Amino acid sequence: MNTKTLSLRALSVIDQYKNFAVGKAVCNVPYFNNKTTRARGALRAYVGKGSPKDIYEEVTASLNKEHVAIDILTGESLKKYLTDKNIGIDCSGLAYYILNAESEERGEGSLDKNIHFVNTHGLFGKVRSLLRPVENCNVSTLANDKNSSIVKLKDIQPGDMITMLSKTNERDHILVVSAVDFQNSLPQKIYYAHANAYPEDGVYGTGLRQGYIDIINLGSDKNLENTNILECAWSEINLHSKMSGYDVLIRRLNWL
Repeated sequence: MNTKTLSLRALSVIDQYKNFAVGKAVCNVPYFNNKTTRARGALRAYVGKGSPKDIYEEVTASLNKEHVAIDILTGESLKKYLTDKNIGIDCSGLAYYILNAESEERGEGSLDKNIHFVNTHGLFGKVRSLLRPVENCNVSTLANDKNSSIVKLKDIQPGDMITMLSKTNERDHILVVSAVDFQNSLPQKIYYAHANAYPEDGVYGTGLRQGYIDIINLGSDKNLENTNILECAWSEINLHSKMSGYDVLIRRLNWL
């Protein structure tokens, strides 16, 4: 068995959201649902599109303004502070920063230099995407054929995306493949990262999640050729159970 992973820089992005630190306090950055808060035109940290650096700078500035001493924070109180201030990361924002780091580490340049902003139109839209690329790069943008191509399960690699485009009016979703276990050149187990919220999370339990997918029916390359990722065993049962309402595909950015 051998394992391939994202670059150390891309893995570090995941770790910075999972173990977000202010002073001695460490917590998971909360999930941000723009469909619920309807935030528009605000700072990235407040619209689910902030990098770990953006979020850190905004949080420390806010704490300083409110005269809250950083050294009294605990992981629990930091998570509550972030959540109550509506500071968090959404699924496409997380994917953007992970894939941006991976793209740059592979020598392919940043996402904003490669991506086609298919959901922005006209001169104003072009200017907006140039000035605010991460805010204008949602799941449907990354899943568009101009930006990514469908990948078969047998060919999955770290840096691929698992996109979920809603068939109804639900929110689209995206996962980034962070590592893959291989045996005899065939994938055996897929590890992924995403930002999400489940009803049982309550108010303060949301944020970055890491899960895995055990690939089943691996008798031969032919069997794997015909295996759908939804037929595999998912560690997050709640996530897998809702996928019937989505078009779920493995995709790879066209320049990676």
